[in-house]
Order: sequence, then structure tokens, then C-alpha cells
Amino acid sequence: MATPSRACCSIPPIVSEGYKYKGGFETIDGLKTYVTGPKDSKHAILIIYDVFGFFDQTIQGADILANSDSKRKYRVFMPDFFDGNPADISWYPPQTEDHQKKLGNFFQTQAVPQKSLQRIPGIVAAANETATAGKFESWAILGHCWGGKIATLVVSGDGGLFKAAVQCHPAMLDPNDAKSVAVPMALLASKDEPAEDVEAFEANLTVPHHVTTFPTQIHGFMAARSDLKDAAVRKEYERGYQVVLEFLSRYT
Repeated sequence: MATPSRACCSIPPIVSEGYKYKGGFETIDGLKTYVTGPKDSKHAILIIYDVFGFFDQTIQGADILANSDSKRKYRVFMPDFFDGNPADISWYPPQTEDHQKKLGNFFQTQAVPQKSLQRIPGIVAAANETATAGKFESWAILGHCWGGKIATLVVSGDGGLFKAAVQCHPAMLDPNDAKSVAVPMALLASKDEPAEDVEAFEANLTVPHHVTTFPTQIHGFMAARSDLKDAAVRKEYERGYQVVLEFLSRYT
């Protein structure tokens, strides 16, 4: 396991409610996209949100990644892969048969990995056209929950778009996917991902990696399901983004 080696970053105080966005929304390759970070950044991050779409906690995380490294700023792009129709957060975890039906239908129609994978090259190409230098020097990809599956699949084989990948509390974690990962990868698991799957995934990685579990946190603690009013959750949310930034500082 490769461990992030330097405290590169100074994360601003985490806002528990009423967060004010540091960036704004633009259209990138036809998709509404949250864009944040200095326009003259040389490095970029593509964030794949969870199935609940644009939430303050997820957007605050994007702003943290864009601006917290003292030596390296990122231009961060978070597209709306669900075209304005994310899952309703009240469906998860499903408490009724109706919730189960709606969530299942969403995964069968909206959250189909191949649909999003096909859009990523065009998004990266269009985002590169916005770079001050005509193209970003490097790209990383970070996926929350469902997005973790997308991040893993897109760096399998010889795609070459991204220099590093991060999964935060990944859904649909398949240890067999790890065998094809071709770039350095970080995996931040919560208590809700099966420990045996996390261990097997790490064992199958053949690239530099950092795998760690946040044993007190729920699935989604770095994205939409994070209760930032809880001081303990807020502390772990901050620590999670610190781990991500230190990993990216080493591999992008």
C-alpha cells in the first residue's frame, strides 16, 4: 500500500448548513456541470456524484478539492449525468416496497454505468478547451458511491484519460474490477461496504494505492448523506478530503 506522504493541504472550516458555493454551473459537452477552482489551474478533477445528484455536501467537497492544496490548485468539474433527474434521497435506505421499486428502477434506467462511461471522453475534451493553456496537464477522477464504480471502470485498461482515481464509499464494489485498474487508486470505505470486498479489492490492485476504512461513518458520508451538523461526522468528512488531496498531490 502506498500511503500519502505529506500534509499538503489546509482545508477551510466545514460549513454544516447554508453552504455558499465557490464555483458555479456551466454547460460542458451539453451537460449542466458544477465548475469550481481557479481558471488558470493546470490540473483538473472530474467528480462523479452519487445517485442523489447536486447536494451541498457534495458541492462543498468539490470546492475543498479545488482550493485546499497550498501548492496545487485544481479546476474541478462535476457534471449532471442524470440530466436533472437524480434519485430522491428519501428512497435510501429503502423503507418501503415503493422505495425499493423506485430505487431499483432508477438503477436500471438512469444509473447505468455504460451510459455515463460513454459521456466521459467528450466531457474531458470539452473541459480541456476551457483550460487557460488549451489543455489541462493532468486529470484525476473521483467517484462517490455509484460514482466509484464509474471511476473504477473508466481507469481500467489503457484509457489514458486520468492519472489517478479515487473511490469514496463505493457502491457495487467488485474485487474483480481491481485487476484491470491501470492508474494509482485510493479507496475510502465506510462501515457499510462489506469489509471482505474492500480487502479483496485491495488485494487485487496491482497499481500504487491507498485503501482505508472510516469505521464510524455511513455509506455516503463524504457526499449527500453526510450529516455535517454532527461534529464527529464533520471531522471525518474533513479527514476524508484530506486523505484524497494528499493522495492526488502524489499521483497527479
